[in-house]
Amino acid sequence: MAEMNGSRKHISISVPDQPDTMSPHIKSAEELRVIGFNLSDFSRSMQFVICVAGVFVFYLVYGYLQELIFSLEGFKPFGWYLTLVQFAFYSTFGLIELQFTQDKRKRIPWKTYMLIAFLTVGTMGLSNTSLGYLNYPTQIIFKCCKLIPVMIGGVFIQGKRYNFTDVSAALCMSFGLIWFTLADSKVTPNFNLAGITLISMALCADAAIGNVQEKAMKLHNGSNSEMVLYSYSIGFLYILMGLFCTHGLGPAFVFCSKHPMQTYGYAFMFSLTGYFGISFVLALIKLFGALVAVTVTTGRKAMTICLSFIFFSKPFTFHYIWSGLLVLIGIFLNIYSKNKDKIRLPSLCNVWNIIQKKRVSSLSQMV
Repeated sequence: MAEMNGSRKHISISVPDQPDTMSPHIKSAEELRVIGFNLSDFSRSMQFVICVAGVFVFYLVYGYLQELIFSLEGFKPFGWYLTLVQFAFYSTFGLIELQFTQDKRKRIPWKTYMLIAFLTVGTMGLSNTSLGYLNYPTQIIFKCCKLIPVMIGGVFIQGKRYNFTDVSAALCMSFGLIWFTLADSKVTPNFNLAGITLISMALCADAAIGNVQEKAMKLHNGSNSEMVLYSYSIGFLYILMGLFCTHGLGPAFVFCSKHPMQTYGYAFMFSLTGYFGISFVLALIKLFGALVAVTVTTGRKAMTICLSFIFFSKPFTFHYIWSGLLVLIGIFLNIYSKNKDKIRLPSLCNVWNIIQKKRVSSLSQMV
């Protein structure tokens, strides 16, 4: 017995790490994969170039296809049907993506998913439907101003107080939106206030959904693929029941059957590019932070507006430029307010000293 005790050997048992619960869009920190491509082999600067290129390419194509679908004669009343098709594609993409994850369990409760699906339907459905009444650039400008409903909700629901920079950002965005809308109403013959109402409601839902999703994923440790699959599949059922009850399913199906390529074909590419675009945004956030990601996506939206005027004929006025710049100032102030420790702007005294030095040097050269 003593010999047996003396001959014992220590055996080490290694316990595997927890399953990766990150988005399958982006794998582990050691191996960063985006839609199947491993970015870990590239330098940091090259990673930035690839991510920015992915965001611009996929989202610019996404915006182009979205406006192209609504430019089809007779399609404008069927915005909710387009959202139904988009949700079907997103659910399929989420199901396929979930098959490549190790942990396929549903972690977030059904009640939470029903709320998230309702808000997602409101965000995307109202946004798509608003294109039947608005210019695409007007819709994009409104989407840039999500800060406004977020701040209003924070004041009335949570009793938050905001600093001077946040208030200034909201005011710049508000005045920019009013100016842009007034310009649009003057140059657009078929301007309809219903479009403004729809996109404003979509903004409110979009402002709420981010907080609900973040809380659910942190509380229950859910993955992005799980969130996409269940929220969009439940949302699909919501829209299907709504269209069935309002008798909107039949006319939309008949119309799209007559134009399958311009509707279902474009909708597939529209959904696929949007799905790929978000993967590059997630990679950008993971590698370089939210500040860089917001800056890149804001630049992408500005280019989307420019390309919209180039590729699709629509009335133009210089008021669009001035009001758009006012909105961009508001976005910059919002980014600066959240990242004051990373962004150091020169003080007025430093600016004045620089001006004085330049003035003295120019005078000395003249002498």
